[in-house]
Amino acid sequence: MSTNPALDAREFRNALGSFATGVTIITTKDENGYVGTTASSFNTVSMDPPLILWSIDKRARALPAYEQGGHFCVNVLADDQMELSNRFARQQDDKFSGVDYKVNQHDIPMLEGCSTRFQCKTKYLYEGGDHMIIVGEVLDFDTSERDGLLFHNGRYAVSESHPELEACV
Repeated sequence: MSTNPALDAREFRNALGSFATGVTIITTKDENGYVGTTASSFNTVSMDPPLILWSIDKRARALPAYEQGGHFCVNVLADDQMELSNRFARQQDDKFSGVDYKVNQHDIPMLEGCSTRFQCKTKYLYEGGDHMIIVGEVLDFDTSERDGLLFHNGRYAVSESHPELEACV
């Protein structure tokens, strides 16, 4: 347990990993085409108006597309989409090649088979240390009954009902 203000970066990252998060792919477009980035830094901000946020490393090549794009889609991955998460986490020229998607009215890709998708308009950009925090106003969404993919303690995970809940059934 660290009480030192000069935190060890690896230990800090590992400690943050104890908080399970969902896995998303954020999509948008720029002048060169479609852009997609795997992100687990996604959260609700407000119900009225409907706002969400996510963050991206300031060193990311895709950052200008999200800063200037105006619209994006948060694709919440289903528990069987681990390879898709890995694909969009890597640097490569055409992440969308061979991927099933459709585009919305703003020409933003929406990945098929996801648990949920949030279509957003960029509302605010905030400095957040080594990341940019992007707040989006949710314009529309669709959801399925599919369980979401999780990331916990540095690896992918799936959710299960707590054993105490199973005993109550």
